[in-house]
Amino acid sequence: MPAIDFGDTSFILICSALVLFMTPGLALFYGGLVRSKNILSTTMHSFFAMGLISVIWALVGYTIAFGSSDGPLGAFIGSFDHIGLAGTIGEVTGTIPTPVFAMFQGMFAIITAALITGAFAERIKFSAYAIFIGLWSIIVYAPLAHWVWGGGWLMERGALDFAGGTVVHIASAAAALAGAIVVGKRKGFGKANFQPHNLPMTVLGAGILWFGWFGFNAGSALAANELAGTAFMATHLSASAAMLSWLAFEKIQHGKATTLGAASGAVAGLVGITPAAGFVGPMAAIVIGLVTGAVCYYGISLKSKFGFDDALDVVGIHGVGGTVGALLTGVFAAEAINGVPGLLEGNGALMLEQLIGVVATIAFSFTVSYILFKLLDKTIGLRVEGDAEEIGLDLSEHNETGYVL
Repeated sequence: MPAIDFGDTSFILICSALVLFMTPGLALFYGGLVRSKNILSTTMHSFFAMGLISVIWALVGYTIAFGSSDGPLGAFIGSFDHIGLAGTIGEVTGTIPTPVFAMFQGMFAIITAALITGAFAERIKFSAYAIFIGLWSIIVYAPLAHWVWGGGWLMERGALDFAGGTVVHIASAAAALAGAIVVGKRKGFGKANFQPHNLPMTVLGAGILWFGWFGFNAGSALAANELAGTAFMATHLSASAAMLSWLAFEKIQHGKATTLGAASGAVAGLVGITPAAGFVGPMAAIVIGLVTGAVCYYGISLKSKFGFDDALDVVGIHGVGGTVGALLTGVFAAEAINGVPGLLEGNGALMLEQLIGVVATIAFSFTVSYILFKLLDKTIGLRVEGDAEEIGLDLSEHNETGYVL
Protein backbone atom coordinates (compact mmCIF):
# COMPACT_ATOMS: atom_id res chain seq x y z
CA MET A 1 0.00 0.00 0.00
CA PRO A 2 1.40 3.47 -0.87
CA ALA A 3 2.73 5.47 2.05
CA ILE A 4 0.61 8.29 3.46
CA ASP A 5 2.17 11.74 3.19
CA PHE A 6 1.14 13.64 6.30
CA GLY A 7 1.81 17.04 4.72
CA ASP A 8 -0.51 16.23 1.83
CA THR A 9 -3.08 14.80 4.21
CA SER A 10 -3.06 17.90 6.39
CA PHE A 11 -3.41 20.10 3.32
CA ILE A 12 -6.42 18.21 1.96
CA LEU A 13 -8.09 18.17 5.38
CA ILE A 14 -7.81 21.97 5.45
CA CYS A 15 -9.00 22.25 1.84
CA SER A 16 -12.00 20.04 2.63
CA ALA A 17 -13.00 22.41 5.42
CA LEU A 18 -12.53 25.38 3.08
CA VAL A 19 -14.80 23.84 0.46
CA LEU A 20 -17.47 23.15 3.07
CA PHE A 21 -17.18 26.77 4.25
CA MET A 22 -18.07 27.85 0.71
CA THR A 23 -21.63 26.62 1.20
CA PRO A 24 -22.42 29.00 4.12
CA GLY A 25 -20.70 31.64 1.98
CA LEU A 26 -23.10 30.80 -0.83
CA ALA A 27 -25.99 31.05 1.63
CA LEU A 28 -24.93 34.63 2.45
CA PHE A 29 -24.31 35.48 -1.21
CA TYR A 30 -27.74 34.22 -2.27
CA GLY A 31 -29.48 35.36 0.91
CA GLY A 32 -28.54 38.99 0.43
CA LEU A 33 -29.86 38.97 -3.13
CA VAL A 34 -33.44 37.96 -2.32
CA ARG A 35 -36.14 40.01 -0.63
CA SER A 36 -36.06 40.15 3.17
CA LYS A 37 -39.12 37.91 3.49
CA ASN A 38 -37.18 35.05 1.87
CA ILE A 39 -33.79 35.38 3.55
CA LEU A 40 -34.17 32.33 5.79
CA SER A 41 -35.68 30.05 3.16
CA THR A 42 -32.87 30.91 0.76
CA THR A 43 -30.23 30.38 3.45
CA MET A 44 -31.88 27.11 4.42
CA HIS A 45 -31.54 25.79 0.88
CA SER A 46 -27.76 25.92 1.14
CA PHE A 47 -27.45 24.93 4.79
CA PHE A 48 -29.78 21.95 4.44
CA ALA A 49 -27.70 20.62 1.54
CA MET A 50 -24.76 20.27 3.92
CA GLY A 51 -26.68 17.65 5.87
CA LEU A 52 -28.63 15.82 3.19
CA ILE A 53 -25.96 15.56 0.51
CA SER A 54 -23.31 14.47 3.03
CA VAL A 55 -25.37 11.45 4.06
CA ILE A 56 -26.31 10.58 0.47
CA TRP A 57 -22.68 10.90 -0.61
CA ALA A 58 -21.58 8.49 2.11
CA LEU A 59 -24.34 5.99 1.32
CA VAL A 60 -24.20 5.83 -2.49
CA GLY A 61 -22.76 8.99 -4.07
CA TYR A 62 -19.09 8.23 -3.53
CA THR A 63 -19.26 4.71 -4.89
CA ILE A 64 -21.14 5.83 -8.02
CA ALA A 65 -18.56 8.57 -8.61
CA PHE A 66 -15.33 6.83 -7.64
CA GLY A 67 -16.09 3.13 -7.62
CA SER A 68 -14.25 0.89 -10.05
CA SER A 69 -14.81 1.46 -13.77
CA ASP A 70 -14.69 -2.28 -14.45
CA GLY A 71 -17.85 -3.82 -15.83
CA PRO A 72 -20.29 -3.05 -18.65
CA LEU A 73 -21.40 0.33 -17.21
CA GLY A 74 -17.98 1.42 -16.00
CA ALA A 75 -17.76 4.23 -18.52
CA PHE A 76 -20.82 5.85 -16.95
CA ILE A 77 -20.99 4.88 -13.25
CA GLY A 78 -18.64 3.40 -10.72
CA SER A 79 -19.08 -0.01 -9.15
CA PHE A 80 -21.08 -0.39 -5.94
CA ASP A 81 -18.17 -1.78 -3.93
CA HIS A 82 -18.08 1.29 -1.68
CA ILE A 83 -21.72 1.56 -0.62
CA GLY A 84 -21.74 3.16 2.80
CA LEU A 85 -18.05 3.98 2.20
CA ALA A 86 -17.24 0.30 2.60
CA GLY A 87 -13.64 -0.54 1.83
CA THR A 88 -12.34 3.00 2.28
CA ILE A 89 -11.00 2.76 5.83
CA GLY A 90 -7.34 1.81 5.78
CA GLU A 91 -6.97 2.52 2.05
CA VAL A 92 -4.87 5.21 0.38
CA THR A 93 -5.71 7.41 -2.63
CA GLY A 94 -2.53 8.92 -4.02
CA THR A 95 -0.69 10.00 -0.88
CA ILE A 96 -3.71 10.65 1.37
CA PRO A 97 -6.08 8.32 3.24
CA THR A 98 -9.09 7.40 1.10
CA PRO A 99 -11.58 8.67 3.73
CA VAL A 100 -9.97 12.12 3.42
CA PHE A 101 -10.28 11.97 -0.38
CA ALA A 102 -13.90 10.80 -0.07
CA MET A 103 -14.85 13.69 2.20
CA PHE A 104 -13.00 16.25 0.08
CA GLN A 105 -15.01 15.12 -2.93
CA GLY A 106 -18.20 15.06 -0.87
CA MET A 107 -17.84 18.77 -0.17
CA PHE A 108 -18.01 19.38 -3.93
CA ALA A 109 -21.26 17.44 -4.12
CA ILE A 110 -22.74 19.65 -1.40
CA ILE A 111 -22.05 23.02 -2.99
CA THR A 112 -23.05 21.81 -6.46
CA ALA A 113 -26.53 20.96 -5.22
CA ALA A 114 -26.74 24.26 -3.33
CA LEU A 115 -25.77 26.29 -6.42
CA ILE A 116 -28.90 25.15 -8.26
CA THR A 117 -31.20 26.80 -5.74
CA GLY A 118 -30.53 30.34 -6.90
CA ALA A 119 -32.64 29.86 -10.02
CA PHE A 120 -35.91 29.05 -8.25
CA ALA A 121 -35.43 31.06 -5.06
CA GLU A 122 -38.48 32.72 -3.49
CA ARG A 123 -41.14 30.34 -4.82
CA ILE A 124 -40.29 26.62 -4.45
CA LYS A 125 -41.67 24.27 -1.78
CA PHE A 126 -38.99 23.17 0.64
CA SER A 127 -40.15 19.55 0.47
CA ALA A 128 -39.90 19.51 -3.33
CA TYR A 129 -36.48 21.12 -3.19
CA ALA A 130 -35.22 18.55 -0.67
CA ILE A 131 -36.39 15.59 -2.76
CA PHE A 132 -34.99 17.11 -5.95
CA ILE A 133 -31.45 17.75 -4.73
CA GLY A 134 -31.31 14.32 -3.08
CA LEU A 135 -32.27 12.53 -6.29
CA TRP A 136 -30.19 14.86 -8.46
CA SER A 137 -27.02 14.24 -6.49
CA ILE A 138 -27.43 10.48 -7.07
CA ILE A 139 -28.69 10.44 -10.65
CA VAL A 140 -26.80 13.41 -12.14
CA TYR A 141 -23.91 14.64 -10.01
CA ALA A 142 -22.32 11.33 -9.03
CA PRO A 143 -22.34 9.89 -12.58
CA LEU A 144 -20.90 13.14 -13.95
CA ALA A 145 -18.12 13.05 -11.38
CA HIS A 146 -17.37 9.51 -12.54
CA TRP A 147 -17.34 10.56 -16.20
CA VAL A 148 -14.77 13.29 -15.57
CA TRP A 149 -12.74 12.28 -12.49
CA GLY A 150 -13.55 8.66 -11.69
CA GLY A 151 -12.30 6.92 -14.83
CA GLY A 152 -15.43 7.38 -16.95
CA TRP A 153 -15.75 8.04 -20.65
CA LEU A 154 -14.90 11.77 -20.65
CA MET A 155 -11.77 11.13 -18.61
CA GLU A 156 -10.78 8.37 -21.01
CA ARG A 157 -11.25 10.73 -23.95
CA GLY A 158 -8.90 13.24 -22.34
CA ALA A 159 -11.34 16.05 -21.45
CA LEU A 160 -9.87 18.35 -18.80
CA ASP A 161 -11.70 19.65 -15.75
CA PHE A 162 -9.32 20.36 -12.92
CA ALA A 163 -11.81 21.27 -10.19
CA GLY A 164 -15.36 21.22 -11.57
CA GLY A 165 -16.08 23.55 -14.46
CA THR A 166 -18.34 20.94 -16.01
CA VAL A 167 -19.12 18.69 -13.05
CA VAL A 168 -20.00 21.53 -10.68
CA HIS A 169 -20.80 24.74 -12.53
CA ILE A 170 -22.19 23.72 -15.91
CA ALA A 171 -24.12 20.81 -14.39
CA SER A 172 -25.71 22.96 -11.67
CA ALA A 173 -26.56 25.72 -14.18
CA ALA A 174 -28.24 23.28 -16.57
CA ALA A 175 -30.32 21.94 -13.68
CA ALA A 176 -31.08 25.50 -12.58
CA LEU A 177 -32.33 26.37 -16.05
CA ALA A 178 -34.65 23.36 -16.04
CA GLY A 179 -35.93 24.38 -12.61
CA ALA A 180 -36.55 27.98 -13.61
CA ILE A 181 -38.53 26.83 -16.65
CA VAL A 182 -40.67 24.26 -14.82
CA VAL A 183 -41.26 26.24 -11.62
CA GLY A 184 -42.09 29.38 -13.57
CA LYS A 185 -41.56 33.06 -12.86
CA ARG A 186 -41.95 34.67 -9.48
CA LYS A 187 -45.26 36.36 -8.77
CA GLY A 188 -45.09 39.92 -10.04
CA PHE A 189 -41.94 39.27 -12.07
CA GLY A 190 -41.25 42.25 -14.29
CA LYS A 191 -43.53 44.48 -12.25
CA ALA A 192 -42.71 44.13 -8.55
CA ASN A 193 -39.49 45.31 -6.89
CA PHE A 194 -37.03 42.42 -6.76
CA GLN A 195 -34.00 44.44 -5.63
CA PRO A 196 -31.50 42.68 -3.30
CA HIS A 197 -32.36 43.42 0.30
CA ASN A 198 -28.84 43.23 1.80
CA LEU A 199 -25.86 43.80 -0.49
CA PRO A 200 -23.27 43.85 2.34
CA MET A 201 -24.37 40.28 3.10
CA THR A 202 -23.88 39.36 -0.55
CA VAL A 203 -20.40 40.91 -0.66
CA LEU A 204 -19.44 39.05 2.52
CA GLY A 205 -20.71 35.84 0.94
CA ALA A 206 -18.64 36.52 -2.18
CA GLY A 207 -15.57 37.07 0.00
CA ILE A 208 -16.11 33.75 1.77
CA LEU A 209 -16.56 32.03 -1.58
CA TRP A 210 -13.31 33.56 -2.84
CA PHE A 211 -11.52 32.39 0.31
CA GLY A 212 -12.98 28.90 0.15
CA TRP A 213 -12.25 28.59 -3.56
CA PHE A 214 -8.55 28.22 -2.78
CA GLY A 215 -9.43 24.91 -1.15
CA PHE A 216 -11.70 24.08 -4.08
CA ASN A 217 -9.03 24.61 -6.76
CA ALA A 218 -5.67 24.24 -5.03
CA GLY A 219 -6.96 21.21 -3.14
CA SER A 220 -7.81 19.50 -6.41
CA ALA A 221 -4.07 18.88 -6.85
CA LEU A 222 -4.61 16.37 -3.99
CA ALA A 223 -1.17 17.22 -2.61
CA ALA A 224 0.68 20.16 -1.09
CA ASN A 225 2.89 20.60 -4.13
CA GLU A 226 3.83 22.99 -6.92
CA LEU A 227 0.65 22.20 -8.86
CA ALA A 228 -1.45 23.28 -5.86
CA GLY A 229 0.48 26.53 -5.74
CA THR A 230 -0.03 27.11 -9.45
CA ALA A 231 -3.77 26.49 -9.08
CA PHE A 232 -3.93 28.82 -6.07
CA MET A 233 -2.24 31.60 -8.02
CA ALA A 234 -4.41 31.10 -11.11
CA THR A 235 -7.56 31.14 -8.99
CA HIS A 236 -6.74 34.47 -7.38
CA LEU A 237 -5.61 36.18 -10.56
CA SER A 238 -8.66 35.11 -12.54
CA ALA A 239 -11.08 36.32 -9.86
CA SER A 240 -9.27 39.65 -9.64
CA ALA A 241 -9.20 40.16 -13.41
CA ALA A 242 -12.86 39.19 -13.82
CA MET A 243 -13.92 41.70 -11.18
CA LEU A 244 -12.12 44.45 -13.08
CA SER A 245 -13.56 43.31 -16.40
CA TRP A 246 -17.13 43.18 -15.10
CA LEU A 247 -16.86 46.60 -13.50
CA ALA A 248 -15.37 48.11 -16.65
CA PHE A 249 -18.25 46.93 -18.80
CA GLU A 250 -20.74 48.00 -16.13
CA LYS A 251 -19.19 51.47 -16.04
CA ILE A 252 -19.25 51.74 -19.83
CA GLN A 253 -22.87 50.64 -20.13
CA HIS A 254 -24.45 52.28 -17.07
CA GLY A 255 -21.94 54.89 -15.95
CA LYS A 256 -21.53 53.36 -12.46
CA ALA A 257 -19.47 50.56 -10.98
CA THR A 258 -21.50 48.70 -8.32
CA THR A 259 -20.67 46.54 -5.33
CA LEU A 260 -22.98 43.85 -6.71
CA GLY A 261 -21.00 44.00 -9.95
CA ALA A 262 -17.74 43.58 -8.05
CA ALA A 263 -19.05 40.54 -6.17
CA SER A 264 -20.61 39.01 -9.29
CA GLY A 265 -17.49 39.62 -11.36
CA ALA A 266 -15.23 37.96 -8.79
CA VAL A 267 -17.48 34.90 -8.62
CA ALA A 268 -17.59 34.73 -12.42
CA GLY A 269 -13.79 34.71 -12.53
CA LEU A 270 -13.65 31.97 -9.91
CA VAL A 271 -16.08 29.90 -11.96
CA GLY A 272 -14.15 30.47 -15.17
CA ILE A 273 -10.80 29.38 -13.77
CA THR A 274 -12.14 26.29 -12.00
CA PRO A 275 -11.65 23.85 -14.92
CA ALA A 276 -8.33 25.45 -15.90
CA ALA A 277 -6.62 26.17 -12.58
CA GLY A 278 -4.19 23.25 -12.69
CA PHE A 279 -3.45 23.50 -16.40
CA VAL A 280 -2.64 27.16 -17.10
CA GLY A 281 -0.09 29.79 -16.12
CA PRO A 282 -0.64 33.16 -14.46
CA MET A 283 -1.00 35.25 -17.63
CA ALA A 284 -3.49 32.79 -19.09
CA ALA A 285 -5.43 32.95 -15.81
CA ILE A 286 -5.68 36.72 -16.12
CA VAL A 287 -6.93 36.42 -19.69
CA ILE A 288 -9.48 33.80 -18.64
CA GLY A 289 -10.67 36.12 -15.89
CA LEU A 290 -10.97 39.12 -18.19
CA VAL A 291 -12.90 37.15 -20.79
CA THR A 292 -15.14 35.39 -18.28
CA GLY A 293 -16.01 38.61 -16.47
CA ALA A 294 -17.03 40.29 -19.71
CA VAL A 295 -18.97 37.35 -21.12
CA CYS A 296 -20.80 36.66 -17.85
CA TYR A 297 -21.70 40.35 -17.53
CA TYR A 298 -23.65 40.01 -20.75
CA GLY A 299 -24.61 36.41 -19.97
CA ILE A 300 -26.96 37.46 -17.20
CA SER A 301 -29.12 39.17 -19.83
CA LEU A 302 -29.98 35.74 -21.28
CA LYS A 303 -32.92 35.41 -18.89
CA SER A 304 -34.59 38.55 -20.21
CA LYS A 305 -33.93 37.59 -23.82
CA PHE A 306 -35.32 34.08 -23.42
CA GLY A 307 -37.99 34.87 -20.83
CA PHE A 308 -37.08 32.63 -17.89
CA ASP A 309 -36.78 33.80 -14.28
CA ASP A 310 -33.35 32.73 -13.05
CA ALA A 311 -33.68 34.67 -9.81
CA LEU A 312 -30.00 34.78 -8.81
CA ASP A 313 -28.27 34.36 -12.19
CA VAL A 314 -27.07 30.79 -11.85
CA VAL A 315 -27.20 30.29 -15.62
CA GLY A 316 -25.58 33.61 -16.48
CA ILE A 317 -22.64 33.18 -14.10
CA HIS A 318 -22.12 29.47 -13.47
CA GLY A 319 -23.39 28.15 -16.79
CA VAL A 320 -21.80 30.78 -19.01
CA GLY A 321 -18.67 31.08 -16.86
CA GLY A 322 -18.18 27.33 -16.62
CA THR A 323 -18.57 26.96 -20.39
CA VAL A 324 -16.13 29.78 -21.16
CA GLY A 325 -13.62 28.37 -18.67
CA ALA A 326 -13.88 24.82 -20.02
CA LEU A 327 -13.32 25.96 -23.59
CA LEU A 328 -10.47 28.32 -22.70
CA THR A 329 -8.82 25.45 -20.83
CA GLY A 330 -8.52 23.82 -24.23
CA VAL A 331 -6.87 26.97 -25.56
CA PHE A 332 -4.42 27.81 -22.77
CA ALA A 333 -3.48 24.43 -21.26
CA ALA A 334 0.31 24.38 -20.91
CA GLU A 335 2.30 21.16 -21.17
CA ALA A 336 4.92 22.50 -18.77
CA ILE A 337 2.35 22.84 -15.99
CA ASN A 338 0.44 19.57 -16.05
CA GLY A 339 1.67 17.64 -19.06
CA VAL A 340 -1.17 18.54 -21.43
CA PRO A 341 -0.71 21.05 -24.27
CA GLY A 342 -3.63 23.12 -25.50
CA LEU A 343 -4.54 24.81 -28.75
CA LEU A 344 -1.85 27.49 -28.43
CA GLU A 345 0.76 24.73 -28.17
CA GLY A 346 -0.53 22.92 -31.23
CA ASN A 347 -3.00 20.49 -29.66
CA GLY A 348 -6.23 21.44 -31.43
CA ALA A 349 -7.77 18.05 -30.62
CA LEU A 350 -8.17 19.11 -26.99
CA MET A 351 -10.71 21.76 -28.01
CA LEU A 352 -12.96 19.06 -29.43
CA GLU A 353 -12.80 17.07 -26.21
CA GLN A 354 -13.60 20.17 -24.16
CA LEU A 355 -16.59 20.92 -26.37
CA ILE A 356 -17.83 17.34 -26.11
CA GLY A 357 -17.56 17.56 -22.31
CA VAL A 358 -19.55 20.81 -22.20
CA VAL A 359 -22.32 19.61 -24.52
CA ALA A 360 -22.63 16.21 -22.83
CA THR A 361 -22.85 17.80 -19.38
CA ILE A 362 -25.50 20.31 -20.42
CA ALA A 363 -27.60 17.71 -22.24
CA PHE A 364 -27.44 15.14 -19.44
CA SER A 365 -28.02 17.49 -16.52
CA PHE A 366 -30.76 19.52 -18.20
CA THR A 367 -32.69 16.50 -19.49
CA VAL A 368 -32.65 14.53 -16.25
CA SER A 369 -33.33 17.63 -14.16
CA TYR A 370 -36.28 18.64 -16.33
CA ILE A 371 -37.80 15.16 -15.95
CA LEU A 372 -37.27 15.22 -12.17
CA PHE A 373 -38.87 18.65 -11.83
CA LYS A 374 -41.84 17.59 -13.96
CA LEU A 375 -42.37 14.42 -11.93
CA LEU A 376 -42.25 16.35 -8.66
CA ASP A 377 -44.63 18.96 -10.03
CA LYS A 378 -47.14 16.29 -11.03
CA THR A 379 -46.93 14.51 -7.67
CA ILE A 380 -46.29 16.74 -4.65
CA GLY A 381 -46.16 20.05 -6.52
CA LEU A 382 -43.12 22.28 -6.89
CA ARG A 383 -44.43 25.70 -6.10
CA VAL A 384 -45.94 27.28 -3.01
CA GLU A 385 -49.41 28.78 -3.22
CA GLY A 386 -49.80 32.40 -4.31
CA ASP A 387 -50.62 33.66 -0.82
CA ALA A 388 -47.63 31.82 0.63
CA GLU A 389 -45.35 33.38 -1.96
CA GLU A 390 -46.81 36.79 -1.21
CA ILE A 391 -46.09 36.67 2.53
CA GLY A 392 -42.70 35.09 1.92
CA LEU A 393 -41.28 31.61 2.27
CA ASP A 394 -39.69 32.34 5.64
CA LEU A 395 -43.12 32.36 7.25
CA SER A 396 -45.04 30.07 4.92
CA GLU A 397 -42.43 27.29 4.71
CA HIS A 398 -40.47 27.61 7.96
CA ASN A 399 -42.65 29.65 10.35
CA GLU A 400 -39.78 32.08 10.99
CA THR A 401 -38.72 35.59 10.12
CA GLY A 402 -35.20 36.74 9.41
CA TYR A 403 -35.65 40.19 10.87
CA VAL A 404 -37.64 41.65 13.77
CA LEU A 405 -38.30 45.32 13.05
